[in-house]
Amino acid sequence: MPALCEFGPTPQSLWAATPDSGKNRGHRMNELGRFFRGLWGRLTLGSPARPVTLLKVSNLTRHTVLATRMAVADQGETRRKGLLGRKGLPPGEGLWIIPCEAVHTFGMQFSIDLVYLDRKNRIRKLRSEVPPWRLSACLTAHSVMELAPGTIRNSRTEPGDILEFASEPSAKESCEPELEV
Repeated sequence: MPALCEFGPTPQSLWAATPDSGKNRGHRMNELGRFFRGLWGRLTLGSPARPVTLLKVSNLTRHTVLATRMAVADQGETRRKGLLGRKGLPPGEGLWIIPCEAVHTFGMQFSIDLVYLDRKNRIRKLRSEVPPWRLSACLTAHSVMELAPGTIRNSRTEPGDILEFASEPSAKESCEPELEV
């Protein structure tokens, strides 16, 4: 009998259980597949999904707003996917990837503005309207914001500016009461 672990039989015990005689090979491969599927399920589905955090990003130096709906990508899956699969990025939206010092636009269908930040939210580097199929990096950055094209120009953002991130109020709080006529 193969030794068991939290995810089922261990891979080593499956191969060591019996010598390879041909008739046991299929059974061992099925058991091995079950082990890795169980392990993968624990790794990918083990933690519950978190709600998307949306932030407002303000440039304190220039007194301008870069984004009103900045999503935060600080977990493996959201960091890996980034903006891939989207057709575009509306003005006011973006993705803040933490930690990150380099991004690519391989497979993307639109250009983006990139803002590289250090740990104190000071802008280290800017790249405007980076087209698809490019690489960009800033080795002194701690995080990167991916923004709609034209955001850097419209907000007059420059290297050295300081940014502030604030939670957006909930929809209930931000809606104005309807006026009765």
